Amino acid sequence: MPDRSHISRRSLLAGGIALSAAVALPGCKAQMTGLLTSADAHPADYPTVRAVEFMGRWLAERTAGRLGIKVFPGGQLGSETDTLEITSFGGLDINRVNFAPLNSVEPMTLPFSLPFVFESVAHMRRVVDSAVGDEVLAAMEPHGLIGLCIYDSGARNFYNTRRAIRTPADMAGLKLRVPASDLYVAMINAMGANAVPIPYNEVYQSLAQGVIDGAENNWPSFVSARHYEVANYLSLSEHLLTPEALVMSKASWDNMPPGDRALVRQAAQLSVAEMRRLWDARVEEAKATIAQSSVEVNEVDKEAFSALMRPVWDRFITTPAQKAMVARILEMGEG
Repeated sequence: MPDRSHISRRSLLAGGIALSAAVALPGCKAQMTGLLTSADAHPADYPTVRAVEFMGRWLAERTAGRLGIKVFPGGQLGSETDTLEITSFGGLDINRVNFAPLNSVEPMTLPFSLPFVFESVAHMRRVVDSAVGDEVLAAMEPHGLIGLCIYDSGARNFYNTRRAIRTPADMAGLKLRVPASDLYVAMINAMGANAVPIPYNEVYQSLAQGVIDGAENNWPSFVSARHYEVANYLSLSEHLLTPEALVMSKASWDNMPPGDRALVRQAAQLSVAEMRRLWDARVEEAKATIAQSSVEVNEVDKEAFSALMRPVWDRFITTPAQKAMVARILEMGEG
């Protein structure tokens, strides 16, 4: 397999179409080997990017360099919605995505995305490491995706350029960026603000130009994307602890020998511990950075926000399977 380190988004799309056609034709299926491509919207030094690079090094060591991973960080290949589509038809081998764009693809990813469904990071990790996490990953296969593992995304908080947010009343009139997800839009609107879905890599400019008033994300993203330079109010709502998924194209997966598939799975599982180690350290670093900045940090009346979320849960959690999964998640909480 040729080195694809200089591949463009356009050629990825073309390559994906060609690969899909080859898989569909009898006798055209060739086994995949060599350098796998991976996309991430986060910057090059972000824990998820470094975790996938860890996977690549581990694979290279175990196969004497026959397998490896080339990561394209920083949204080089497009938004998460774009790269997810590219991955699903085989134009990209591996992709790290938030659960938000997966919500419109697979209904069983929705329980992980519910506001206030997780009580803490420990609760979230306990759930994704259980059979519940395995079931969510397996549910992606009919959509052309192989779920490899689940990474952290931390507690998401609100930040904006206008005022401190302490109660739902403070949300009135604010234009807040959200990922491309109907659930996120419903959540923000139910809280009293106006949801504005735009790509992650456009948030900084949109904040600086006043296109949006604020956004919501975790501590490391708030710092690594430099949003704290333009948004002076950080409100610790912790409304979401939605994890992130590492997925592989089923077309790429099916073209790999069974032994290589096993290696990729093992590398992905090992990368979770590495990602969490890096993540926990990054959270503390981000908090220290904000403590030295001009950002005003305030606590939030979480119960007041949580009380507004039942209609959102009822709108998106509609099937018996989804309701059963939510019940299992809540049972694994501390309270």
